[in-house]
Amino acid sequence: MTNKFFLPSLLFILVSCSDSFDIDVSFGSSDSVYQGIDNAFESTYIPMYSQPILFRSANIYDGLGGEFLNYDLLLSDGVIKEISKSISAPGVFVIDATDKWITPGIIDIHSHMGVYSAPGVSTSSDGNEATSPVTAEVWAEHSLWTQDPQFALALKGGVTTFHVLPGSANLFGGRGATFKNISRNTIQAMKFPGAPHSLKMACGENPKRVYGNRRQSPSTRMGNMAGYRSAWIDAVEYADGMNESNEDRRPKRDLALDTLMGVLKGEILVQNHCYRADEMAMMIELSKEFDYKITAFHHAVEAYKIADLLADEGICAALWADWWGFKHEAYDMVQANVAIVDQARNGTGCAIVHSDDPVGIQHLNEEAAKAMAAGNRAGFNISKAHAMRWITSNPAKAAGIIDQTGSIEIGKDADIVLWSGDPFSVYSKAEKVLIDGAMAFDINDPKIQPITDFDLGIIQPQKNRIQ
Repeated sequence: MTNKFFLPSLLFILVSCSDSFDIDVSFGSSDSVYQGIDNAFESTYIPMYSQPILFRSANIYDGLGGEFLNYDLLLSDGVIKEISKSISAPGVFVIDATDKWITPGIIDIHSHMGVYSAPGVSTSSDGNEATSPVTAEVWAEHSLWTQDPQFALALKGGVTTFHVLPGSANLFGGRGATFKNISRNTIQAMKFPGAPHSLKMACGENPKRVYGNRRQSPSTRMGNMAGYRSAWIDAVEYADGMNESNEDRRPKRDLALDTLMGVLKGEILVQNHCYRADEMAMMIELSKEFDYKITAFHHAVEAYKIADLLADEGICAALWADWWGFKHEAYDMVQANVAIVDQARNGTGCAIVHSDDPVGIQHLNEEAAKAMAAGNRAGFNISKAHAMRWITSNPAKAAGIIDQTGSIEIGKDADIVLWSGDPFSVYSKAEKVLIDGAMAFDINDPKIQPITDFDLGIIQPQKNRIQ
């Protein structure tokens, strides 16, 4: 991050928080006691209108480590239809992509857009329900403002999908959800169809500071651990009670315990804010005590110290390229952090470059480039095709949507970006961004550049506001 936005970003963060790699992201048990729990606030997303499009002579990074030079790409019916040379498709709309690059749409696994919307005023600061250490009952989507102008700015940076999390004030901050980056009037119309919820957990300094300053528990790291364990004990008893065949013996429905029960059943994915290596290892032990799975550690500044352990456990690490030092637990950083996690256990680690920042999300491609360069300086041999996974397929795995998006493969959602040049260059721009095969953004067509109602009448909405 550059110095000009370090201080406001610092204040925000204090309160907000490999080819062979595989992760079990199964969810949605068919034998739930209350089907309404699973179906509440479900997605009503409908793709925008799209026409068949043929990109000619493009250079392609597929998001899985593959590089294809001078290839054609055919999109139709909202999905990727064909990837080869000299595709024959009479009558379709053709885009000349000579000397340009196509990548999967960028996915940000850690965003607070919509819950910390712009402008940053207290009346729209809705990401932390900082009233109790355990607020697993809240859902980030119930705070999300669809008119947040940050969505359109992220789209201009090639972001087609993003996962919104509550902040990190609490031990259990609540549920996160995944969204397609399209303009809609309702939250459900933006929700990624079929994507699982997540549970935001936070370890370390944030919860003990927030509640310790109020002279209540937790005020120490051991208080944090006791708080997690007590909540999981309640969740186990609740889940057992919900399995009672006699309905009269089942406990009263509890929103917080619904969420924790969903984790225990493998339906909700744990996204765990955690900086220090020792605390990540402790959280892994906690997950084993209560038999649940951690999907990813977020902001994991010291992940490089336990990279092999993370690879062994199949846990992703969502990381900044070079942001560190803004508080004590974020001091012990190395710039090769992303690369070390990625290359652990013969390249089976799962590294993700995330933003946690409304400006950083606008250039995640450049953040990945910085992480790749740092890794190569440290002696790793990481190609651009490989590094592309850090902002495409790996976050798709961590969000539980890899079967639908995150890579350029036949049959997947046609979420792609056409770049003016090398996508890892600071001089390249996202020229066209397609979501489900529909043109969501075109840098050369003002009519295909989203403008929110909030923008109108306040600023000149067509001006270039990418920072």
